[in-house]
Parts: sequence; C-alpha cells; structure tokens
Amino acid sequence: MRNFLHLLLLISGLTFLTSFALAEDGVSSSTILIGQSVSLSGPTGSLGEEMRQGALAYFEQVNRQGGVNGRQIVLKTMDDAYDANRTAANVKHLIEDDKVFALLGLRGTAHTNAAAKIFTPAKVPLVGTFSGAKSLREPFNRYIFHVRASYAAETERLIAQVASLGTKKIAVFYQNDGYGKEGLAAAEAAVKKRNLTLIAVGTVEPNSVDVSSAIGAIAKMEPQAVIMYANYKASAAFVRKMHATRAYPQFMSLSIVDTSALAKELGNESRGIGISQVVPYPFSTSIQVAKEYQLAMKALKKTDYSFISLESYIDAQILVEALRRAGKNITREKLITALESMTPYDTGGHTVSYSTNNHEGSQFIDLTVLGKDGKILR
Repeated sequence: MRNFLHLLLLISGLTFLTSFALAEDGVSSSTILIGQSVSLSGPTGSLGEEMRQGALAYFEQVNRQGGVNGRQIVLKTMDDAYDANRTAANVKHLIEDDKVFALLGLRGTAHTNAAAKIFTPAKVPLVGTFSGAKSLREPFNRYIFHVRASYAAETERLIAQVASLGTKKIAVFYQNDGYGKEGLAAAEAAVKKRNLTLIAVGTVEPNSVDVSSAIGAIAKMEPQAVIMYANYKASAAFVRKMHATRAYPQFMSLSIVDTSALAKELGNESRGIGISQVVPYPFSTSIQVAKEYQLAMKALKKTDYSFISLESYIDAQILVEALRRAGKNITREKLITALESMTPYDTGGHTVSYSTNNHEGSQFIDLTVLGKDGKILR
C-alpha cells in the first residue's frame, strides 16, 4: 500500500509538472493576457485611444458575463507614439517579457510590418491590424488575421465613385511612409484601369502638418478630385490650405484617416469630404453589432462612438469567438485552427471568413460623406 501511494504521488507530480511545462504563455487558470501596441501619444494619440477603448468595451462585456471558458480577458496596451521602431520594441516586450498569449489590433503599415518580424518567428497570432496594406497580405502570413478590407479595395471604390461622376482630373496627397506609398500605388492602378493618369501628386512627412510642398504641386493643376492617404491632422491641414488657394476639389479619404477626428479638426470645412468605411455605421441602432457596441461603450461611460472604436470592438469579438472555439485547454495552435474555422462568421452586421490559406477576412466597404458641422452621413 505504501509503494502504491508513492507511485500515485509520483504520477500526480509528473502530471502537474507536464501540464505546467506545456502551459501557453499568457494563459493562467483565471486569465488570458492579450497584447496591443498603438499610439496613445503624439499627433494621432486619440486614434490609438479609440482602438484601445473599443477592444476594452468588448472584453469588459465578456468578462461581466463570466469570461471565456472560465477565464477573464486582460488587455495590456503599450504606447508607440506611431513610431514603427517603438511598435517593434513594444511587441518584443509584450511577447518576451509580459508573455502575452496573442496580439490584437496593431496600428500602421510600417509598424505592423516591423512587429511581424517579432511575432511571426515567435508564432504569436495577431487578430486585426489597422492597415489594409498589400505588404501585410502578400506573401501570406499564417499569424496575421485581417478584419478590414484592403487599401486597394477601398481605393478602387473611391476612384469608381468619382469616375462615375465624369471626373478625369484626379490627384493624390499622401504621407511619405508605407501606408501612403501603398495608397499611391493603388490609386495609380485604379486610374490606369480607367485609361486615366494622376495629374498631380503631393506628399507630407509622417507626424507632420507641413503640407506646403503638396499644395504647390497639386493646387496649380486644378484637380477635380483629390484622394488623400494621410492622417487626419495632415489631411485637415491640406484641405484648409487648398481652400485658402480657392481650390475646392472633391476630397476623398480612406477609413484609416479617423472620420470623427477629421470632422472635428476641420469643422464646417470638412463638409463634402467623402470617406470609405470598412465596418458598419457605428451610430446605427438597427445594425446588431453597432447596437451592442453602443451598449458596451456606455457601460464604460463612453458615448463618443466612432468607426475606429467599432472596428477594434469587432477585432476583439472575433478574437473572443476564436478563444471560445479553441476550448478550455487553449494553445496558440488551437486558436489559429479556431480562427480558420470561421468560414464565415457574422459579428452581427460585419462578416469575416478565414481558411488555412486565406486570412483576408472581409471585403466590406461602405461610403460616407461629411455633412454640415462635420456630421457623418451615409
């Protein structure tokens, strides 16, 4: 009997040690740790805060209902001030020091590309990146799950819209980074498809609002439409200075600009700007995911709804659904398998679809326009 008890204790100890050794980083008996790096400071710090709030709204909603398979979701957000080097450093810290289980909603093309050099070899999945860049989609990366449509798809929709009105004189204003350059390439492809060429191109440096050279290059060409690939601060400065030269083309921008922030920055001067969107209208009470998002934000005493925070809310929703599907004994490999089983998955108005060789997620694109006093209209 004594030998039997010793053997039983030995087996129990080995089982405990084995399960401990095989436990995934970021997973405890009561929590799952998720990492995020966005800009919480600098010229576009408000955008990063919107991303953080959207994710927190969904995670807190889930936690109030008991969490995922008995575990609470914990979000650790780090500030990168929209600096790609800091994004990479933050992701390295989150993975190697904080031991996060997965990543959620990174922001920026160059930033996510820099971070991918860290999380890809570490085999840590990323759900949602605030970028529609081709460079993040080709070649295929098994550890990135996109939730938004590509920049090329958004650009095609915008060019198609202005071209349908007979517009031929199209210019591009872009910020000199990965996002802006990919946007410019997408615009060139879209106009070429219609046997047109861009009549002018102007640029601005990242985190700068000095648009004087862009004004000099574009205003004199008298464009009928300008597609803008820049953050809301630079875009607002560009629109103001174009107006100051008595130039009033149709300004168009991609969803990444942060519609609400651009409207607030420009006030009445924002009227008429067209903006493509990659998630449903966040102010709707008839779209299920928007309605649930509003309730979750109110629970955090937040009522400043936006496309940005709704997108992050949806990112978090997709991650949580995958965590549920992965089961109690969760691993990163099980999470990836669970995500790839979403073929499709409807969040309540925004559908994504993944497979083992396609992580594009969504092709949803809507068009909005800024009205009087910066009101966002569909």
